[in-house]
Amino acid sequence: MRIILLVIVLIFSCEDGNVNSNPYIPNINFDKTINLDLPLYDDVKFSSGSVELSGIGVCGVVIFNFNGDILAWEQCPPNHSVNSSCPKLNISGVQLSCDCTQNLYSLATGQLLNNIDQNNKYPLVRYRTEKIGSSLRIYN
Repeated sequence: MRIILLVIVLIFSCEDGNVNSNPYIPNINFDKTINLDLPLYDDVKFSSGSVELSGIGVCGVVIFNFNGDILAWEQCPPNHSVNSSCPKLNISGVQLSCDCTQNLYSLATGQLLNNIDQNNKYPLVRYRTEKIGSSLRIYN
């Protein structure tokens, strides 16, 4: 009986680590496959290269080559509402920058690098990626 109770408690106490808990960015479903052999994606073939993709995610997605692993990040600012004066984050080397708050986020980890306003508590929203040959699937 104790084992059954323990199993039930463990099942209900597990949390899904892939759930987006950011109140500024809605959790949406999408699935996009791109061909990395196209010239548009040449920058992401090399370590620390990044490319913006529009039309997926909420505000767009940035894909980033981190030592051969392709990471995908939501381009909406994670620490404030999207508005016309600050519609998305901009690529700045190996970082994403917010023109409104001057916040900088790492494309390698998604973490906030300079917490100018101490109320900032959300990292970038990461999407799943799967590389098969020259195709990259980006999905949530």
